[in-house]
Amino acid sequence: MPRTVGTVNWIGLWTLYLREVRRFIKVHQQTIWAPVVTTLLFYAVFALALGGDGRSVGDVPYMIFLAPGLVMMSMVQNAFANTSSSVVIAKVQGNIVDTLMPPLSPMELVVGFVMGGVTRGLMVGLVAALAIRLFVPIGIVNIGFVLFHAVMASMLLSLLGLIGGIWSEKFDHIAAVTNFVVTPLSFLSGTFYSVETLPTVFWWIAHFDPFFYMIDGFRYGFIGRSDGTLGLGVAVMLGTNAALWLLAWRMLATGYRLKA
Repeated sequence: MPRTVGTVNWIGLWTLYLREVRRFIKVHQQTIWAPVVTTLLFYAVFALALGGDGRSVGDVPYMIFLAPGLVMMSMVQNAFANTSSSVVIAKVQGNIVDTLMPPLSPMELVVGFVMGGVTRGLMVGLVAALAIRLFVPIGIVNIGFVLFHAVMASMLLSLLGLIGGIWSEKFDHIAAVTNFVVTPLSFLSGTFYSVETLPTVFWWIAHFDPFFYMIDGFRYGFIGRSDGTLGLGVAVMLGTNAALWLLAWRMLATGYRLKA
Protein backbone atom coordinates (compact mmCIF):
# COMPACT_ATOMS: atom_id res chain seq x y z
CA MET A 1 0.00 0.00 0.00
CA PRO A 2 1.20 3.56 -0.64
CA ARG A 3 2.72 5.19 2.43
CA THR A 4 0.83 8.22 3.75
CA VAL A 5 2.95 11.27 4.47
CA GLY A 6 1.58 13.51 7.21
CA THR A 7 2.27 17.15 7.97
CA VAL A 8 5.92 16.29 8.53
CA ASN A 9 7.62 13.51 6.59
CA TRP A 10 9.47 12.12 9.59
CA ILE A 11 10.73 9.04 7.74
CA GLY A 12 12.13 11.11 4.87
CA LEU A 13 13.61 13.69 7.23
CA TRP A 14 15.29 11.00 9.36
CA THR A 15 16.61 9.28 6.23
CA LEU A 16 18.14 12.53 4.92
CA TYR A 17 19.72 13.22 8.30
CA LEU A 18 21.17 9.71 8.51
CA ARG A 19 22.56 10.05 5.00
CA GLU A 20 24.34 13.27 5.97
CA VAL A 21 25.76 11.70 9.13
CA ARG A 22 26.87 8.51 7.41
CA ARG A 23 28.63 10.56 4.73
CA PHE A 24 31.20 11.83 7.21
CA ILE A 25 31.24 8.82 9.53
CA LYS A 26 32.30 6.58 6.64
CA VAL A 27 35.47 8.65 6.17
CA HIS A 28 35.97 9.57 9.84
CA GLN A 29 39.75 9.65 9.48
CA GLN A 30 39.34 12.66 7.19
CA THR A 31 36.25 14.30 8.69
CA ILE A 32 36.83 13.90 12.44
CA TRP A 33 40.37 12.88 13.31
CA ALA A 34 42.21 15.04 10.76
CA PRO A 35 40.57 18.29 12.00
CA VAL A 36 41.48 17.36 15.57
CA VAL A 37 45.13 16.88 14.60
CA THR A 38 45.08 20.23 12.77
CA THR A 39 43.60 21.91 15.86
CA LEU A 40 46.36 20.50 18.05
CA LEU A 41 48.99 21.73 15.59
CA PHE A 42 47.50 25.23 15.63
CA TYR A 43 47.46 25.08 19.40
CA ALA A 44 51.12 24.10 19.53
CA VAL A 45 52.15 26.90 17.17
CA PHE A 46 50.20 29.72 18.80
CA ALA A 47 50.52 28.66 22.43
CA LEU A 48 54.08 27.30 22.52
CA ALA A 49 56.01 28.89 19.65
CA LEU A 50 54.69 32.35 20.64
CA GLY A 51 55.61 31.89 24.26
CA GLY A 52 52.22 30.91 25.58
CA ASP A 53 53.57 29.70 28.91
CA GLY A 54 54.60 33.20 29.92
CA ARG A 55 51.71 35.19 28.47
CA SER A 56 48.27 35.96 29.78
CA VAL A 57 45.10 37.74 28.68
CA GLY A 58 43.92 39.69 31.67
CA ASP A 59 44.28 37.21 34.51
CA VAL A 60 43.86 34.14 32.27
CA PRO A 61 46.92 32.22 31.02
CA TYR A 62 47.16 32.48 27.25
CA MET A 63 47.18 28.69 26.74
CA ILE A 64 43.83 28.44 28.54
CA PHE A 65 42.45 31.53 26.78
CA LEU A 66 43.35 30.11 23.36
CA ALA A 67 41.90 26.60 23.74
CA PRO A 68 38.12 27.34 23.51
CA GLY A 69 38.56 29.52 20.42
CA LEU A 70 40.45 26.82 18.54
CA VAL A 71 37.88 24.19 19.50
CA MET A 72 35.10 26.45 18.23
CA MET A 73 36.89 27.18 14.95
CA SER A 74 37.42 23.48 14.29
CA MET A 75 33.79 22.80 15.13
CA VAL A 76 32.24 25.41 12.84
CA GLN A 77 34.59 24.88 9.91
CA ASN A 78 33.62 21.22 9.79
CA ALA A 79 29.92 22.04 10.10
CA PHE A 80 30.33 24.36 7.10
CA ALA A 81 32.28 21.74 5.15
CA ASN A 82 29.63 19.06 5.72
CA THR A 83 26.66 20.90 4.24
CA SER A 84 28.54 22.77 1.53
CA SER A 85 30.32 19.68 0.21
CA SER A 86 27.11 17.62 0.29
CA VAL A 87 25.22 20.07 -1.91
CA VAL A 88 28.08 20.99 -4.26
CA ILE A 89 29.06 17.37 -4.90
CA ALA A 90 25.43 16.46 -5.60
CA LYS A 91 25.13 19.35 -8.06
CA VAL A 92 28.42 18.65 -9.83
CA GLN A 93 27.71 14.92 -10.11
CA GLY A 94 24.15 15.60 -11.24
CA ASN A 95 22.41 13.59 -8.51
CA ILE A 96 20.89 16.53 -6.63
CA VAL A 97 17.60 15.40 -8.20
CA ASP A 98 17.67 12.37 -5.89
CA THR A 99 17.31 14.79 -2.97
CA LEU A 100 14.74 17.09 -4.58
CA MET A 101 12.35 14.43 -5.91
CA PRO A 102 11.31 12.69 -2.63
CA PRO A 103 8.27 14.13 -0.79
CA LEU A 104 10.34 16.43 1.40
CA SER A 105 9.33 20.05 1.92
CA PRO A 106 11.92 22.86 1.70
CA MET A 107 11.87 23.16 5.48
CA GLU A 108 12.50 19.43 5.92
CA LEU A 109 15.41 19.65 3.49
CA VAL A 110 16.91 22.53 5.48
CA VAL A 111 16.51 20.63 8.75
CA GLY A 112 18.04 17.42 7.37
CA PHE A 113 21.07 19.10 5.82
CA VAL A 114 21.69 21.48 8.69
CA MET A 115 21.35 18.95 11.49
CA GLY A 116 23.81 16.68 9.69
CA GLY A 117 26.33 19.53 9.69
CA VAL A 118 25.59 20.34 13.33
CA THR A 119 26.21 16.71 14.29
CA ARG A 120 29.59 16.68 12.58
CA GLY A 121 30.54 20.01 14.13
CA LEU A 122 29.64 18.89 17.64
CA MET A 123 31.48 15.59 17.25
CA VAL A 124 34.65 17.31 16.05
CA GLY A 125 34.36 19.91 18.81
CA LEU A 126 33.95 17.26 21.52
CA VAL A 127 36.95 15.23 20.34
CA ALA A 128 39.09 18.37 19.92
CA ALA A 129 38.17 19.60 23.42
CA LEU A 130 39.06 16.24 24.96
CA ALA A 131 42.35 16.19 23.06
CA ILE A 132 43.34 19.70 24.18
CA ARG A 133 42.26 18.83 27.73
CA LEU A 134 45.15 16.37 27.83
CA PHE A 135 47.62 19.27 27.54
CA VAL A 136 45.95 22.16 29.37
CA PRO A 137 43.82 22.08 32.56
CA ILE A 138 40.73 23.77 31.16
CA GLY A 139 37.43 23.35 32.97
CA ILE A 140 33.83 24.46 32.46
CA VAL A 141 32.41 27.47 34.28
CA ASN A 142 28.96 27.63 32.65
CA ILE A 143 27.79 24.52 30.78
CA GLY A 144 24.75 26.37 29.46
CA PHE A 145 26.84 28.87 27.51
CA VAL A 146 29.09 26.11 26.21
CA LEU A 147 26.19 24.03 24.87
CA PHE A 148 24.19 26.98 23.53
CA HIS A 149 27.06 28.51 21.58
CA ALA A 150 28.30 25.13 20.37
CA VAL A 151 24.91 24.29 18.87
CA MET A 152 24.14 27.80 17.58
CA ALA A 153 27.58 28.25 16.04
CA SER A 154 27.49 24.85 14.33
CA MET A 155 24.01 25.67 13.04
CA LEU A 156 25.14 29.07 11.76
CA LEU A 157 27.99 27.60 9.72
CA SER A 158 25.85 24.67 8.56
CA LEU A 159 23.31 27.15 7.23
CA LEU A 160 26.05 29.23 5.64
CA GLY A 161 27.45 26.07 4.04
CA LEU A 162 24.01 25.10 2.73
CA ILE A 163 23.45 28.58 1.27
CA GLY A 164 26.93 28.63 -0.22
CA GLY A 165 26.47 25.16 -1.67
CA ILE A 166 23.18 26.11 -3.32
CA TRP A 167 24.73 29.29 -4.74
CA SER A 168 27.85 27.52 -5.99
CA GLU A 169 27.93 25.90 -9.40
CA LYS A 170 31.41 24.38 -9.02
CA PHE A 171 34.00 23.76 -6.33
CA ASP A 172 35.79 27.04 -7.08
CA HIS A 173 32.71 28.95 -5.98
CA ILE A 174 32.45 27.30 -2.57
CA ALA A 175 36.22 27.76 -2.14
CA ALA A 176 35.64 31.49 -2.71
CA VAL A 177 33.02 31.52 0.05
CA THR A 178 35.53 29.87 2.37
CA ASN A 179 38.39 32.21 1.45
CA PHE A 180 36.49 35.50 1.35
CA VAL A 181 33.78 34.98 3.99
CA VAL A 182 34.50 32.20 6.49
CA THR A 183 38.27 32.68 6.89
CA PRO A 184 38.26 36.50 7.30
CA LEU A 185 35.37 36.39 9.78
CA SER A 186 37.19 33.65 11.71
CA PHE A 187 40.46 35.55 12.02
CA LEU A 188 38.70 38.80 13.01
CA SER A 189 36.66 37.06 15.71
CA GLY A 190 39.19 37.17 18.53
CA THR A 191 40.08 33.49 18.37
CA PHE A 192 43.79 34.09 18.91
CA TYR A 193 43.65 37.37 20.86
CA SER A 194 41.41 39.59 22.94
CA VAL A 195 39.56 42.16 20.82
CA GLU A 196 40.08 44.63 23.66
CA THR A 197 43.68 45.02 22.46
CA LEU A 198 42.65 46.05 18.94
CA PRO A 199 42.70 49.61 17.58
CA THR A 200 39.32 51.34 17.67
CA VAL A 201 38.38 50.72 14.03
CA PHE A 202 39.13 46.99 14.25
CA TRP A 203 37.36 46.81 17.61
CA TRP A 204 34.19 48.04 15.91
CA ILE A 205 34.67 45.65 12.99
CA ALA A 206 35.02 42.73 15.41
CA HIS A 207 31.78 43.68 17.18
CA PHE A 208 29.89 43.56 13.87
CA ASP A 209 31.24 40.05 13.24
CA PRO A 210 28.82 37.29 14.39
CA PHE A 211 31.81 34.96 14.72
CA PHE A 212 33.08 37.17 17.56
CA TYR A 213 29.94 36.53 19.60
CA MET A 214 30.02 32.77 19.15
CA ILE A 215 33.70 32.67 20.18
CA ASP A 216 33.18 35.07 23.08
CA GLY A 217 30.18 33.25 24.54
CA PHE A 218 31.76 29.83 24.07
CA ARG A 219 34.99 30.99 25.72
CA TYR A 220 33.03 32.50 28.61
CA GLY A 221 31.49 29.10 29.27
CA PHE A 222 34.97 27.68 29.84
CA ILE A 223 36.96 30.45 31.54
CA GLY A 224 34.31 32.86 32.85
CA ARG A 225 35.74 35.82 30.90
CA SER A 226 34.17 37.68 27.99
CA ASP A 227 35.11 40.68 25.83
CA GLY A 228 31.56 41.51 24.78
CA THR A 229 28.05 41.67 26.20
CA LEU A 230 26.79 38.13 26.73
CA GLY A 231 23.11 38.95 26.29
CA LEU A 232 23.81 40.77 23.04
CA GLY A 233 25.82 37.77 21.87
CA VAL A 234 22.90 35.42 22.49
CA ALA A 235 20.59 37.75 20.57
CA VAL A 236 23.04 38.03 17.65
CA MET A 237 23.37 34.26 17.41
CA LEU A 238 19.60 33.73 17.43
CA GLY A 239 18.95 36.55 14.97
CA THR A 240 21.69 35.51 12.55
CA ASN A 241 20.55 31.90 12.54
CA ALA A 242 16.94 32.94 11.98
CA ALA A 243 17.92 35.13 9.01
CA LEU A 244 20.12 32.44 7.45
CA TRP A 245 17.44 29.80 8.03
CA LEU A 246 14.87 31.92 6.23
CA LEU A 247 17.27 32.52 3.33
CA ALA A 248 18.12 28.81 3.00
CA TRP A 249 14.43 27.88 3.09
CA ARG A 250 13.63 30.48 0.43
CA MET A 251 16.40 29.25 -1.87
CA LEU A 252 15.14 25.67 -1.63
CA ALA A 253 11.50 26.70 -1.97
CA THR A 254 12.18 28.59 -5.20
CA GLY A 255 14.67 26.03 -6.55
CA TYR A 256 17.35 28.70 -6.89
CA ARG A 257 20.20 27.20 -8.96
CA LEU A 258 18.79 23.74 -8.22
CA LYS A 259 15.95 23.36 -10.72
CA ALA A 260 16.23 24.01 -14.44
